[in-house]
Amino acid sequence: MSVAFRRESDDEHLEPKFELPIPPGPNLVTERGAALIAARVAELEAAIEAAVTAKATEEQLRSLKRDLRYWTTRHATMEIQPPADGDEAAFGTRVRYRLNGQEKAVAIVGDDEADPAAGLISFSSPLARALIGAGEGDFADFAGKADAIEVLEVRPV
Repeated sequence: MSVAFRRESDDEHLEPKFELPIPPGPNLVTERGAALIAARVAELEAAIEAAVTAKATEEQLRSLKRDLRYWTTRHATMEIQPPADGDEAAFGTRVRYRLNGQEKAVAIVGDDEADPAAGLISFSSPLARALIGAGEGDFADFAGKADAIEVLEVRPV
């Protein structure tokens, strides 16, 4: 049969929906991060149940299920880290530092817990990698500059 007479489905022309990307490396989390992930899983499970009851569109349901797959994977792979001692910048510490003459503070947390606007940065971010291992009074290289960061204070989150 000629292709001209074949009916194509509308799905053939839709943009593909990909899975949410999982950050590379270990899934390190703080106690707070573990609670946030568990809450997100519960929230999505409830949203899917409500969407089924409300007869939501197939697209809405697919989107919720995709999000749930991401968060259940993150929940299953999370590695809760013990509290940091605060002697040097590490996962689970809050670091006050000086960079380019400005004082700033960040907490080093897991990928899913990171919120740079709130001062929470991922342990895999360039700034966190520069800070990790430095103690109070130490200098760290950053953005190609030697001793660009001065660590002013380190304490557990």
